Amino acid sequence: MPRYFCDAPLHLGQTLSLPEAAARHVQVLRHQPGHTITLFNGLGGEWQANIDKMGRQDVVVTVLSHEAVEREAPRAVHLAVGMPANERMDWLVEKATELGVSGITPLHTAHSVLRLSGERAQKKQAHWQAVAVAACEQCGRNQVPLVAPVQNLEAWLGKANDAALRCVLSLAEGSRPLTEVLQDTATDWPVWFLSGPEGGLSVAEDARAREAGFVPVSLGHRVLRAETAALAALVLAAG
Repeated sequence: MPRYFCDAPLHLGQTLSLPEAAARHVQVLRHQPGHTITLFNGLGGEWQANIDKMGRQDVVVTVLSHEAVEREAPRAVHLAVGMPANERMDWLVEKATELGVSGITPLHTAHSVLRLSGERAQKKQAHWQAVAVAACEQCGRNQVPLVAPVQNLEAWLGKANDAALRCVLSLAEGSRPLTEVLQDTATDWPVWFLSGPEGGLSVAEDARAREAGFVPVSLGHRVLRAETAALAALVLAAG
């Protein structure tokens, strides 16, 4: 059944016009009055709704039923990533959402090629949030991960949540295998991963992360692309 994100309160028997983005998707797919669709708003579960009216600008539906179903990973995992260039960040957000990430923070780091600020940074954040919404519609998740505003690594390290396992993906000598670290951690404890862009984190950034309490972890002997490393860590941790 087609699924659409509806950023609005929902309740049984409610009749409402769908938000612009959802209405546009319904129209593009040429649904007709009488068709049933699935709505979710990120506040829990999903809703079945009947299409009552298809207009040029709006789509009116009636909410029929609610199912308290969630498809979240057993462990909350947050990715803080030095933004890869071109469309790779789009791909990372999409795949991380499908794999169950709970949040993504785009970072400026020493080796970052992509540099964003001001209105351009805000537009990119909104674009990546829309990518996450679309991925949830496709994969069945009812909780949309938050894509945080773009920020500098140093500022983010000062705010990193210490009530979680914090790991930095590192090629430095002495890094522990991630699988080993996860075995020593409660399965319901949140995990935050810090990962660099193309070229990785600088030596100084790696050291600063360790000073901030991040455990240096390794994914093995192969050197992975920036987006591949972040997703591999997510898969191992999310379970």
